[in-house]
Amino acid sequence: MATLEKIRSKSVLLIVVIGVALLAFIIGDAITNSRNLFGDQTTVAKVGGTKIEYNDYIRKREELNSQLENARKQNPAQYANYDTQVLSQMALDQLMGEALLDKAADNAGIRTSSSQLSYYILQQPINPRINEILQQLNAAGYGVSTPAQAYEIIFNPKRNGITEAEMAPYQRYWVAMESETAQMIRRNTYQRLLMGTVRANELDKKALYNDYVATRNVDLAFKPYGNVNDEKYAPTEQEIREEYENNKSDYKVEELTKEVAFIAVTIAPSDADRQASSQLAQQTAVALRSGNENLSKDLRKEGVVVTHRQLREQDLPRGKVKEFVTSAPKDSVEILTENIKGFTVVKVGPRKTEIDSLQLDIVQVLGPGLAEKTLVSLNEGLAIDSVSNVYPADSVFVQKEQWIALYNAQGPTGALDAAQVDTLLNSNGKYINLLSSPQGSLLAKVTKKSNPAVIYEFDEVNYELKPSTATVSDARTKLEDFITANESAKLFVENAPKEGYTIRNVDLTASTPAVPRMPNMQSFYPDSRQVVRWVMIDGKPGNVSHVYESKDATSPALYAAAVLASYEDYVPVNNSEVQNALSTKVRKSKAGDDLLGQYSSQTSTMESASTAMGVEAKNNPNFRFGRNAQVRDASVIGQIAGGKPGDVVLVKGDNGVYAYQIVSENTENFPYTDSQYEQQYFQLINPNMGEMLKGAKHFKNNIYKFEAGD
Repeated sequence: MATLEKIRSKSVLLIVVIGVALLAFIIGDAITNSRNLFGDQTTVAKVGGTKIEYNDYIRKREELNSQLENARKQNPAQYANYDTQVLSQMALDQLMGEALLDKAADNAGIRTSSSQLSYYILQQPINPRINEILQQLNAAGYGVSTPAQAYEIIFNPKRNGITEAEMAPYQRYWVAMESETAQMIRRNTYQRLLMGTVRANELDKKALYNDYVATRNVDLAFKPYGNVNDEKYAPTEQEIREEYENNKSDYKVEELTKEVAFIAVTIAPSDADRQASSQLAQQTAVALRSGNENLSKDLRKEGVVVTHRQLREQDLPRGKVKEFVTSAPKDSVEILTENIKGFTVVKVGPRKTEIDSLQLDIVQVLGPGLAEKTLVSLNEGLAIDSVSNVYPADSVFVQKEQWIALYNAQGPTGALDAAQVDTLLNSNGKYINLLSSPQGSLLAKVTKKSNPAVIYEFDEVNYELKPSTATVSDARTKLEDFITANESAKLFVENAPKEGYTIRNVDLTASTPAVPRMPNMQSFYPDSRQVVRWVMIDGKPGNVSHVYESKDATSPALYAAAVLASYEDYVPVNNSEVQNALSTKVRKSKAGDDLLGQYSSQTSTMESASTAMGVEAKNNPNFRFGRNAQVRDASVIGQIAGGKPGDVVLVKGDNGVYAYQIVSENTENFPYTDSQYEQQYFQLINPNMGEMLKGAKHFKNNIYKFEAGD
């Protein structure tokens, strides 16, 4: 009774405790966004005991995004269409590789010495952040060109006329860079050690050498299977099963894999869209003829883009634009192209003749007060090659006969403004102070100038035709209606062709960046990462997704997917791709057996064998193991390389039937070089450092659990 009374007296407290716990459970579930509450809630991925945490993953992904943006600014053409969907998995791969390397280096007791750190920062920089520091210092007006100069200014500011406060942010960044560089050195050291373990012993090297010097003079005939008769050599279920079991290791998967039936609908502009584009081209031409180069807001809202260009004749786009701009009078307007891709309208502007490049002698001077002295000396006759002999070498930097482009293929470079160009050209061969700051000056004089070039000015108006909102909406409604009527994977696959949809079977894992356009290609459907997320997080076998839409501006698309199967160890024998591969292999094997039976009685000579096969026999006087072009089948190569001169041999290969006769054996007289065959062994093994670090540890990828769903 006493115990019962105690329980009753605590009942209110228990209710409160349970309520608080339940509330925490609910809030925790919301915060973790469907993550496993009893697992690693912040772990994006792990290999064995090595984990990648969410915050590190986000930082790395933002770093890659920043690098991509910088690359796009520096090389827009190359990176304009770079698929950002790959960045998430790229970030994870980099982090996992670094984490595994760090753990291995720790276990090996590898440390970075101060002399190593100094060498790889000041003498042979390996960390790209060092260049970032140099760029930031120069952008702020602190002229530096080497890491040693940057270090001097950052950590001895007073000696260089700079306050401690100005250099404090750079000091913090430098210290962080040093720590990062020390880690990079440790990783590089371990990488070299790890790769150094892949070494050939004397037997390995001699075996490679012997394989190369041992040759066969071989007569060879090959009959490819070609298009194998599906009915005649149809495989049985038992034969497919046996083939699968014999080669099961080929179908092992490293992580959870889901087989998906995927529909991609690329939406093209409708007839109405093309008609609207044609009308828009006419409106644009009228606006330009009226003198409205900026065009109206309504036209711009429709997607019309105006670009004012100033180009040399050699840089004008070939074709209609160049022909029109160079021949038509000023203020002429014409629609030059109009098709399914959109239109281009051009208005001709004035022409001018200008110098497009200057050759300069440049002297960069650091520190206040020194610039004036140097300028006077140069204009009094001091040769540019002698500047560093007269003034401190760490304060003056010379660039002799440096060509500065004023125009390039894109137009004015902006390297020098008009006032600077005029001042240089009017300086009568004297040095001028081209650019000044509290930290130093840039002195320059003209040594040569280009011949004048004709510059053509014109306005180019482009419109890229894409499907209208109504066109996209109609396509979406049609696909949604199809999904509503086919809510199971079975119906989805069966009825898609009837509605004009093409099904692609793809295998997806959590490491798949997006839905691939083609097997084994690093090209993905735009915005299809969201489809992979649904498949890996929510999709169960038999489920059909809703419609996903790509917002790609030029080629919008709609996607839908149905999950057909899920597996974690091996791709099953009933997988469609596995079935096709196994069936093809069994059919070829049966065809090979059939052909062997047909030709076996006619192999007394190579002539009779090749005649029976209906092909021409060819002689290979220098057949080597692994080094020949006539035989692609590994097992056949091995048989020939290990065979002896004698009778005609008939053998079944993977892609056809071979008849061969070894005429003679020979040993080439090549010198043996230890280092050469050491290198060949390494290339043959082609070690994968990532796999070596990972070993047999299980890989778990949770990346899609940390991405927003819809």
